[in-house]
Amino acid sequence: MKIEQRHWTADDDWELTVDANVGKTANLVLVFGTREVILSQYDAIKDFYPDAIITFATTAGEIIDTFVYDDTITTTAINFEHTKLKSSTLNIKDVQDSLTAGKKLAESLPQEDLVHVFVLSDGHSVNGSDLVKGLSEILPKNISITGGLAGDGAKFEKTLVALNTIPAEGNIALVGFYGDRLKVGYGSMGGWDSFGPERIITRAEGNVLYELDNQSALKLYKEYLGAQADGLPSTGLLFPLSIWTEEGEEPLVRTILSVDEENQSMTFAGDVPTGFHARLMRANFDRLVAGASTAAEKIDASNPDLAILISCVGRKLVLAQRIEEEIEGVRDILGEDTVLTGFYSYGEISPFTATSEAMCKLHNQTMTITTFSEQ
Repeated sequence: MKIEQRHWTADDDWELTVDANVGKTANLVLVFGTREVILSQYDAIKDFYPDAIITFATTAGEIIDTFVYDDTITTTAINFEHTKLKSSTLNIKDVQDSLTAGKKLAESLPQEDLVHVFVLSDGHSVNGSDLVKGLSEILPKNISITGGLAGDGAKFEKTLVALNTIPAEGNIALVGFYGDRLKVGYGSMGGWDSFGPERIITRAEGNVLYELDNQSALKLYKEYLGAQADGLPSTGLLFPLSIWTEEGEEPLVRTILSVDEENQSMTFAGDVPTGFHARLMRANFDRLVAGASTAAEKIDASNPDLAILISCVGRKLVLAQRIEEEIEGVRDILGEDTVLTGFYSYGEISPFTATSEAMCKLHNQTMTITTFSEQ
């Protein structure tokens, strides 16, 4: 496996930061960038890598090496020497719903010799939980799935994704990896603290939450946020919701995408099923940073060639000037030779650990890591 990276900034244009002379031999390129600038460089990226599968996703921040940037573009071009790739894409407007989208995308990939699926999705109009559920229903249980939902800073206006075309709203892109010489690792971890009483979700539809303990969930959130309630939905990123079904079960974290004052509802990045237990969460700076390192420690791999880091916009807003500490923590675990790329997202897709028997899940407010090495 050979990897090269480029970084575009308004001041310096394109800079080759990792030079492996990949160029036209690249068969996969990962492009992450802020919505306002990623469209402007589409033609240049296609010229760099004319024969590759190129995936694009907008972000709430770009990760390259141990640095986090805003308003830039990163490209990671990979030449897999012993691994075959297949890709597929669709737009959510062309199917019935997100569950159907997941099923159709999974059905489009040949399953023979398939070892891993990486997915990038619109983060605003796609229900991430249903997308993951659809993929998991069709793909064999031994096929791992990781990826994330595109971001749009803290604006929550629109997100863009693409596969070999100009990035647009509503797109979902899928890449399948084939062959027995590819080693894939993955891990996911949060680091938030729960607070307040345990509650029951008493009214919800999909990813729209109406009531907790038969009370308006939006009103309850506003009481906890106090003066910060005026900044919803972005301030809701500082207070995600932890949900679970049974005592002792690993909880999922859900983050707010939008609020509806008229219906007194909140829309989350993933499902919030009626009957689930729920508690509010808040930031713990040290635990958030440590959570990124723990995610790396869960990975069954040493010195991987490439690591894709997908972390949540909420973590970025909370950690602020300390944000690069979570990336440095991952570097300390994976080693100096691993090429790091990634972005800050509206949702993270991964099983909890590489040894977990549970299906892949949509997470919010976590650091998720996917590593690749060829043997």
